Amino acid sequence: MAGGPLEGIRIIDMSSVVVGPLATQVMADYGADVIKVEALSGDIARSLAGRAVTPNMSSKFIHLNRNKRSVALDLKKPAGYDALLRLIKDADVLLWNVRPSAMARLKLSYDEVRAVNPRIIYCGLFGFGQGGRYREKPAYDTIIQGGAGMAALHQRATGEPRYVPIVVADRTVGGIAVQMMLMALFNRERKGVGAAIEVPMFENMVKFVLEEHMYLKTFDPPLGTTGDPRLFDPEARPKQTSDGWISISANTNDQAFAFFDAIGRPELKTDPRFCSIAARFANVSAYFSIRNVELKKKTTAEWLALFDRVGVPAMPVHTLDTLMEDPHLADVGFFEKVEHPTEGTIINMTLPNQSTFGNRQDFCAAPKIGQHSVEILREAGYSDGDIEQLIAAKVTVDGKLQ
Repeated sequence: MAGGPLEGIRIIDMSSVVVGPLATQVMADYGADVIKVEALSGDIARSLAGRAVTPNMSSKFIHLNRNKRSVALDLKKPAGYDALLRLIKDADVLLWNVRPSAMARLKLSYDEVRAVNPRIIYCGLFGFGQGGRYREKPAYDTIIQGGAGMAALHQRATGEPRYVPIVVADRTVGGIAVQMMLMALFNRERKGVGAAIEVPMFENMVKFVLEEHMYLKTFDPPLGTTGDPRLFDPEARPKQTSDGWISISANTNDQAFAFFDAIGRPELKTDPRFCSIAARFANVSAYFSIRNVELKKKTTAEWLALFDRVGVPAMPVHTLDTLMEDPHLADVGFFEKVEHPTEGTIINMTLPNQSTFGNRQDFCAAPKIGQHSVEILREAGYSDGDIEQLIAAKVTVDGKLQ
């Protein structure tokens, strides 16, 4: 028994790479039984790393697929398709992240799946909403970042379009998929009916961008241009100290006035350019320029100690390496060393959120390809002889023997 609020919920996860696996990893962490259905060659994310201890076990895959079980099936073979339907019959959720037309070709459309299990939550993550002309376009994170205007945010701020160096669209939309699946499960609990869910990446990321930056074109007729000027100002960036960099944000009057006192410029509190939130917004470039000059006069540590005392929000500008040494993360036990059965000692990230309803109590390391094929097929009603035949016909693999 895994424990957690989703204990007893079974998810058939046909997704790969990041967007879907992230969603089901969250569900698994809170007790859901996630059965990861992989091709015999495995999720492509298994090989997305420069090095790995063993083949097909990349660091990215390890982080996104903990607390899941893996069954390998060749869905192009009738026996593989039949095995999947058996799994779907007793499942609560089916999640996938290919184009809907591909699911139709696999004979796994919503109508075909709910004929097997009328209470199923059928959740698809894909590039574009099916009501528009882009519906058949393939999509990856960079495609969505470019198409949804994210790369152009960098161009407007720095003169050059750039992708955010993290798969931010995949990770954002994966989180939205968790919300949608939980709402569907709640609705089923109340009304007794399953649901079909479409979670398109493009539309979700356009919403993500334009909630911030539609700005004065929110109004009809427009009151001005798109884009929050504070965020596009060339100086809206970490600030240099005498020995490094610092992140600082002083938005309220109390914070801004405490900042002016801390830098020894109390007269700025009554300066008409900075005496109110509206005034600082209108003079944001001048406000940022003051930070540029003054923050170079002390070390990062000196500023952090001073700002903590007076209530000015500030943090060091961590590198990826120093982030793993952050003392607060050590205090809360964010990183833990665990033993992976095939990869040796790994650094695992514990759950960032705490609640009285709890979470999964047992930790299961990310699986090898088909590591749980035999036990999952047994649970679906296959005899050991049947499973041996499926292995011999290369419909599945026994990952424990790999």
